Amino acid sequence: MEKRLVKVLKALAELKDLSLGDLLEGICLHAFDGKLPFSEEARRQIAELKRIYGLDLDASASHRMIEGTP
Repeated sequence: MEKRLVKVLKALAELKDLSLGDLLEGICLHAFDGKLPFSEEARRQIAELKRIYGLDLDASASHRMIEGTP
C-alpha cells in the first residue's frame, strides 16, 4: 500500500478509536454493499489528514498504481 495512504488510514483509525484492521473491515463491508463508509464529518477529517500527509491520490489513481519491485 502507498505509505501516505497508510498514514491517513492509521490516523483516521486513531481518531475513531478503532484498530486499523477494524477500520479497513468496515470500509470493505460498506463498499461491498455499495454504501458510503463515512459521514460528512469523517470526510472532512479525511480531507484534512490527506492534506497533512500530502496524499494527493483519489479513486482514479487505483487504476494506475503498480506494485513496486523490492
